[in-house]
Amino acid sequence: MTPNDTQSLIDRLDDLLETERRALLAGDLEKIGPILTRKEQLIDRFNAHEIDRDPNLAAVQQKLVRNQELLDGALEGIRKVAARMAAMRRVRQSLDTYDESGKRQTINGVVLRKIEKRA
Repeated sequence: MTPNDTQSLIDRLDDLLETERRALLAGDLEKIGPILTRKEQLIDRFNAHEIDRDPNLAAVQQKLVRNQELLDGALEGIRKVAARMAAMRRVRQSLDTYDESGKRQTINGVVLRKIEKRA
């Protein structure tokens, strides 16, 4: 691989990492899948040519770490939302209380689904 090819590959990965960062910060998670596929392809090309001593890679490596932290944060947020939604479903279905001796009691809720028609 020529130095120009190497630099082109580094530039493409750098641009892709910036695109990924913008998508993560905007919460546009639909774009992450296709970006991940392209990123894996570029990294595989790096690995195939054993490009590891180029000084321009340091900045790209920092961006990879930064984006991984953003991805981890996004996943943690999704997990928290899912847990909160599950808790809300549980509250709608039943209510847990404790009696005077500390024993838990569950009061089952009744969910009525009605549609009201207005003229």
